[in-house]
Amino acid sequence: MYKIMTPSEAVELINDGDCVCVNSFVGIENPVELHEAIYERYKNTGSPSELTLLSSAGFGLWDENRNAESYIREGAVKKLICGHFGAMLSTKKLVLEDRFEAYNLPLGCISHAIRAQAGGIPGALSKVGLDIFVDPRKEGPGINNISRDETLVKIVEVDGEEFLYYQLPKINVALIKGTAADRKGNISFDDMYMSGDALSICQAAKANGGKVIVQVDKLVRKPTRPRNAIIPGCLVDAIVVVEQEPLGSGYEALTGSFEIPPGQWDMWVEIIERLSSSQRQNSVVADIIGRRASKELKEDDIVNIGIGIPETVSKYAKESGMLNKITLTVESGGVGGFPASGPVFGAMIGAASVYDMANQFDLYDNGGLDICFMGGLEVDKHGNVNAHRGAGAYAGIGGFANITSKTPVVVFCLSFTAKGLFVEEENGKVKIVQEGTIPKFVNEVSSVSFSGQRALKNGQRVIYVTERCVFELTDKGLKLIEVYPGVDRERDIISQLPFPVI
Repeated sequence: MYKIMTPSEAVELINDGDCVCVNSFVGIENPVELHEAIYERYKNTGSPSELTLLSSAGFGLWDENRNAESYIREGAVKKLICGHFGAMLSTKKLVLEDRFEAYNLPLGCISHAIRAQAGGIPGALSKVGLDIFVDPRKEGPGINNISRDETLVKIVEVDGEEFLYYQLPKINVALIKGTAADRKGNISFDDMYMSGDALSICQAAKANGGKVIVQVDKLVRKPTRPRNAIIPGCLVDAIVVVEQEPLGSGYEALTGSFEIPPGQWDMWVEIIERLSSSQRQNSVVADIIGRRASKELKEDDIVNIGIGIPETVSKYAKESGMLNKITLTVESGGVGGFPASGPVFGAMIGAASVYDMANQFDLYDNGGLDICFMGGLEVDKHGNVNAHRGAGAYAGIGGFANITSKTPVVVFCLSFTAKGLFVEEENGKVKIVQEGTIPKFVNEVSSVSFSGQRALKNGQRVIYVTERCVFELTDKGLKLIEVYPGVDRERDIISQLPFPVI
């Protein structure tokens, strides 16, 4: 039977050495007060310590002094396993200082492994991750010098086919953020941007004899409608009520609290960007790339669009009228709306459906998308792409590996060079005014997020759209299939490449 507790009382349920699984998505739906109560307890008593923190999509608030950052920094954590680290500002730095073990696995593979654990199965099989960095024959999932756990990812063969087997530590504690708890302890997510892996995490924790701690905004007397009770009360040990300040209409637009027709999407994007202080960076380079990439869209396509430069694809899809003829999706489980970006990435404006994250990755892993648009840090002569780790810094693979693993058409949107690139466009002609000092096309990528060889084996069409030209992946390497008006083929492309193209 659940109990109503304060944050400090609830975190007393966490023991030294526990594996704590957090149901957050990058910067959204974090049970902030629970994390901060853990910090206060650790600061005062030195416990809980030796924790393993696990999260499909990572957790943070883009603020190094809030959420879990403080107790991670103070030494309460011995191991961290996440799909994405982008919103965890100080933690990312500490990982590279070898302060604790840290592992990066594809977001969808963590989600599926949690669901497997909930069903009493030790791990999850997947073809996602073969031939990229997480493959034990490549680098493996460890991010720093002390991360050598070989149990997380193994190569196995089933019926003559090769898979990766993802096995997570047993979850002892579930940390969840929900909207409301009714008098039976049932948890609803009505005012949340997503439910993520919430149910699977709770089921796994209970199957392992652990505890489920849920932070909610309010208690309600009327029982939640059965289909809206994401977590049944019988799985809950502690409910912590932390009344939230009103979100305001901008953020409420992301919860599905009221209907938003497609014609109003632009207006709400502007409102949310203004509220979150995350103005989209408009540039000639991004506009050229987004406009060209958007031409790959076809009516009735099911689509995933990555953050950064790929976001401009939706801008030009709207201008062409194609946006109303396709279905956009986001990794957290949203389908049929318009993905938000910045601090609220993972939420959707006008979503038609928001379901469990593991179900979204069922769609992605099995080729349910028609096309995806992704960014990239590096591309090499084999068509491999590095999108998760730069020199001395990393964000993590997130859902990138799952999204690109089987999607029939993969469009990479990236500039030809970086740092200092300046481009002008006039009367349909592109002029490279100043070249960037960091090349994006290299002989060998420093880490593989996407395998060109496996894509060819899968029969995927892969193109690389830049601000000056377009390449396509072939079995003989990259083929230059388009040079934009105003661009000098030899000077602006061929002489800048460290490898020959067809």
